[in-house]
Amino acid sequence: MKDIPLVGREEEKKVLLNTLKSNKPELVAIYGRRRVGKTFLVRNIYKSKLNFEITGIQNGTLKEQLQNFSYRLSEYSNSRTTPIIPSNWIEAFHLLSKHLTRKKVKKHVVFIDELPWIATPRSGFLKAFDNFWNSWATKKNIVVVICGSAASWMIKKVIHNKGGLHNRVTQVINLHPFTLAETEAFFNKKKISLNRYQILQIYMSIGGIPLYLDMIEAGKSASQNIDSLCFSSKGFLRDEFTKLYSSLFTNPASHVKVIRALSSKWKGLTRDEIIRQSKLSDGGSVNRILDELIYSGFISAYVPFDKKKKDKLYRLTDEYSLFYLKFIEDSPSTKNTWVKLSQSQKWKAWSGYAFESICIKHGDLIKQALGIEAVYTEFSSFLIKGNKSKKGVQIDLIIDRNDNSINICEMKFYNGKFGLTKKYAAELRQKQIRFQEKSKTNKQLFLTMISSFGIEHNKNSIGLIDHDLTSDILF
Repeated sequence: MKDIPLVGREEEKKVLLNTLKSNKPELVAIYGRRRVGKTFLVRNIYKSKLNFEITGIQNGTLKEQLQNFSYRLSEYSNSRTTPIIPSNWIEAFHLLSKHLTRKKVKKHVVFIDELPWIATPRSGFLKAFDNFWNSWATKKNIVVVICGSAASWMIKKVIHNKGGLHNRVTQVINLHPFTLAETEAFFNKKKISLNRYQILQIYMSIGGIPLYLDMIEAGKSASQNIDSLCFSSKGFLRDEFTKLYSSLFTNPASHVKVIRALSSKWKGLTRDEIIRQSKLSDGGSVNRILDELIYSGFISAYVPFDKKKKDKLYRLTDEYSLFYLKFIEDSPSTKNTWVKLSQSQKWKAWSGYAFESICIKHGDLIKQALGIEAVYTEFSSFLIKGNKSKKGVQIDLIIDRNDNSINICEMKFYNGKFGLTKKYAAELRQKQIRFQEKSKTNKQLFLTMISSFGIEHNKNSIGLIDHDLTSDILF
């Protein structure tokens, strides 16, 4: 991605640029899942201002990490002598402070990437870094940026550190995947011409991860690109799933069990259901695993409408993980695999869920399209289980508004204008009735359709659909 201009990230750019103007020492913590562009962002903003940079070695020993530090310091010092390999991190940071002192610059900039790989439990790194920051860096005009893909580790060990680094972090950046608008802008910068329906298909399959999107080729359709990236024997995303979780978590097997369990149920699972389905033992470790997956952006938690906190549901919201488990894992590495799979009933079911998930992620844009961005709202879902006399009802997105109104949202991914049949219109009316009966709400209900190209207005939609929104609003 080195030749690709930086797209989006406006707030993050502002934060990093302001550290250069600051007249105080700045300690910046950046976290976000693997491949999301943390390193690219830092290097793009600071460029030639970096006085020292090191990246941790995954599964590296203490000796290897110190050796790596020594070589990097030698490069930045332009030293022609054999590098001195420090015996511990206290000595390493002493050498770094001497190197920085010799640099006659207005603002020192130090970048430590993949910190969790360096600061292993017995390495002594955090204690030494704490000493470096509090005894030397706080007296200097310096920016130290520390990055990590293991989000929960960064939050616990650095941002909420209870030791010497307590309250020392001055700026925190949680770097998220690209939105649809940023994805479109990214493709435009790369001279890739795809319409929004094609972009949606790509986003639904691999998400907004910049490195993945950087592999999309111009002149190919969404299906061709997905086929090449995910189903070719040499496709980059063919076996990315295993690498992804092992790079973030020390013992990823339990995390993957939770992900697999959640991939089986669109609406999500409760904590107890996750334990039963994944066959994990009940205990505090389950809470830790769920928190780690949430912090890392793989799953999300929500409380259904009119339910209590104990009824919280967890959903798999990482597009690539879901796509991998539904299609890639058990598919052969043959040409045009995805072209065939994308015509199946299984794809139609998955695309509906994936589109719903994307709509929920872009909830603020839905509010904007409805003209209620200034109104306080709560997003949730609604579920009534069926019985012998009545069918179950599921509403995937409820927008509960503070202006005494509720939007009941229906989301449809379709390759043209969506026409409401008489049967489907009757189902929608029944949803409204059942929701009103169960919730006992007196609020005004608005039925809102969000679809790829909008609805085909006919006698079934007149007087039923209050808002007809196309997927363009998500961009």
